[in-house]
Amino acid sequence: MDNNQQSLLLHHRFGVNYVPSRNWYYCYNDWDGDSICRDLDAVAALGADHVRIMLIWPWFQPNPTALSARHLDHLEQILAIAAERGLDVLVTLYTGWLSGYHFNPPFLENEPFYTSPEWRKVQDFFLDGVAERMRGHENFMGFDIGNEINCNWQATPADGDAWMQRVLNRMQALCPGCVHVNGIDHAPWFTQNTFSPQALVAQQTIVPIHSWSFWTQAGKYGKHLDDPYTRLAAGMATLVRSFGQAPQKPVWLEEFGVCSEEMPEADIPRWLEKALASALDQGVSWFTWWASHDVDRRFQFHPFEYGLGLLTTDNRLKPQGQLFKQIADAYRGQPVSIPATILPPPPVERSEQGTWRWLLDWMDRGS
Repeated sequence: MDNNQQSLLLHHRFGVNYVPSRNWYYCYNDWDGDSICRDLDAVAALGADHVRIMLIWPWFQPNPTALSARHLDHLEQILAIAAERGLDVLVTLYTGWLSGYHFNPPFLENEPFYTSPEWRKVQDFFLDGVAERMRGHENFMGFDIGNEINCNWQATPADGDAWMQRVLNRMQALCPGCVHVNGIDHAPWFTQNTFSPQALVAQQTIVPIHSWSFWTQAGKYGKHLDDPYTRLAAGMATLVRSFGQAPQKPVWLEEFGVCSEEMPEADIPRWLEKALASALDQGVSWFTWWASHDVDRRFQFHPFEYGLGLLTTDNRLKPQGQLFKQIADAYRGQPVSIPATILPPPPVERSEQGTWRWLLDWMDRGS
């Protein structure tokens, strides 16, 4: 990555994880380009400069040796629509896990995902085919390996780290100059899970974190507007840098959000304000809220999923969306200020409880 691209990592960006308002990600199979246009009009009006989108892997690669041209066409249409609205697009590839469901490819079920030569051929075939389509789009931001891929397939950190390095190297060779990351959930930062935190820091130019107060059990340690709930992202950014012994490492808050299942709807803007303020203070570079839109309740999901949007399913701006826009407009493109402080050593105990003790200690020190 050249100096100009490195500089981009140290200037603030704001975006959303795109959840299509009509038909969720089933939209790939029931295509409505006009609906996508309306959605991304509303996303651009939010002050977003990028979107993170999901590929449902078995729909795009229904067979080990075949890709779906129609689904790839739809992907390209999303990039073209986004480009018209000034939005860059991060494409999340081996997905995989999404909104509480597993979308595993229907083949090689008994082969070890991270070490099997047969899986490697399948993975490379898919990556190569999508990359060929992406190279023609100037707003292609890069690849995310998969949405929380460790929720689908687990391995020892040694095998996971080696696989991650191989895939990131191939992504960089196919699409040089882009930002390629591994958007895992919180587990590898809290426990021993598939990827080592040291490799996650060392192998990525910017480290994405998924900071979910609800799913990390922050509610055990405080109420919804208390520090454990609102400062988790800031604490996780410090945790990342501590594990990597990299005090100036760029960090991307790639997934974060709350909904009325965990707090009163009226308190969500205040939570968002406090969470962003503390993360900005800790020098987090990029912010990508989950999600752009609420989910239509005619679909069956965990109750938590329906109300995470900054926009309703008919593209109306919610109060938290208005606050997001104000903050994005104030900070977008501004240089990141990472505190020049001495990092505490990482947690000794690799467990949820041990990591929370570390986070609470960090918060109590007023860091």
